[in-house]
Amino acid sequence: MTLDHYTELLSPIHAFLHCPTPDAWVAAAVQHTPLLLQDHAHCELKAALTAHSLIRRYCLPREQRQRLPALSFYDGLEAVPDKDEVLGRKLTTDDERRVFDLLTPGPLLGKLVRLIQEELHHYAQVREIMAARGIGEQPLSAGRYAKGLLAAVRTHEPACLVDRLIVGAYIEARSCERFACLVPLVDEELGRFYLSLLRSEARHYQDYLSLAQSLSPTSIGSRVALFGALEAELISTPDLQLRFHSGLPVAA
Repeated sequence: MTLDHYTELLSPIHAFLHCPTPDAWVAAAVQHTPLLLQDHAHCELKAALTAHSLIRRYCLPREQRQRLPALSFYDGLEAVPDKDEVLGRKLTTDDERRVFDLLTPGPLLGKLVRLIQEELHHYAQVREIMAARGIGEQPLSAGRYAKGLLAAVRTHEPACLVDRLIVGAYIEARSCERFACLVPLVDEELGRFYLSLLRSEARHYQDYLSLAQSLSPTSIGSRVALFGALEAELISTPDLQLRFHSGLPVAA
C-alpha cells in the first residue's frame, strides 16, 4: 500500500492543522535521520508517559495517585475502545490489582490505556530500527514545541484537562502529517515504517479531540483555534534545534 491510499485519512489532518510542515524542515530531517530516529523514540516514550500521567491524575482518587505502577503496568491490560472499558490485567501483583480496581472506568481510561500500549509498541519498533542501524540512544534536550503548547493550558478544571487533550490532538496530528511528508523521501524500510504509523497517529488525534469535547461543558472551538494558531507559529518560525516537532531550521 502506498501513500495514495491514505488521502482520505490525511484530509482531516491537513484541515485540522493551520499550516503544512515547511519544506526546509523536511529536507533537514531527511539529511539527519539518525537524529530524527532518536527524537522519535523519545517522543513515543513521552507520549506514553503523558497519557500515564493523565490516568494518574484523572482516573485515580487523589490519595491513591502515587500508587499507580510504572508503564509496564499496561502490558497486560485489555482496552476495548468501542466500549470504553479496560477489562483486566494478566499476571498482576496483588498490589497492582488493588490499584487497578480503583481506576475510574470510562472513555478517558479506555482510550488512554490503548494509546499507551500503542505508543510503547512504537517506541520498541523505533529502538529496533535504531539498533539495526547502529544508532545508539542519546540524551537529547527537549525542543520548544510541547513546552510552547503547554504554556497556554489553563490551570483550573475541567479546562486544564480539556486543553491538555487538545494539545495532545495537535501533537498527534502533526506527527501523522510529518510521517506522511517523509514516507516518499526516506529509505524504503523507514518509509514502510512511517506509513504503518499513519492510522494509529490519526486515531490518536481523533481520540484526544473527541475526549476534549466530551469532557468540556461548552464548545471547544475557540480553544482548538487558539492552540492551532500557536502550533502553526511554532512549526513555521525559526527554531534553533532540529527535532521531530521543531520549527523552521535556522540554517534554511
